[in-house]
Amino acid sequence: MKEIPEPYVKANQTGIVLFVILTAVFNQPYILLALWIIQVLGLLTGKNAFVLLAKPFLRVQGKPTQALELQRFNNVLAVLFLTLSLLFFALQLPVLGYIFAAMLFLAAFVALCGYCIGCTVYFQYKQFKARRRIHS
Repeated sequence: MKEIPEPYVKANQTGIVLFVILTAVFNQPYILLALWIIQVLGLLTGKNAFVLLAKPFLRVQGKPTQALELQRFNNVLAVLFLTLSLLFFALQLPVLGYIFAAMLFLAAFVALCGYCIGCTVYFQYKQFKARRRIHS
């Protein structure tokens, strides 16, 4: 199973938190669009701009790692929340746009603090799939 050094994961989470804060402070949903582009490009290419910027400053030798599959799942969730947020901003429903941005912010912030909500969702999803296979 392919692994990603945890400092790289934290760099992405930090970037998400900062971009959502900047969006709220400056009331500029276009900042979320930049974040969406960064996350989609990361999904498509495996290269994340936040990680690339932070890499020279991070020490990964001997640090814990996280499963690539799990991180891709979390990245898909981030893109989903960003897409919904941007869609609501485009529909002139900024309250809903900020709600979805806030949910992404909370997930990334809590992950930085040590609890991964996306990991819990992923685990439950895998359990659900396993139970369906048993009962099929």
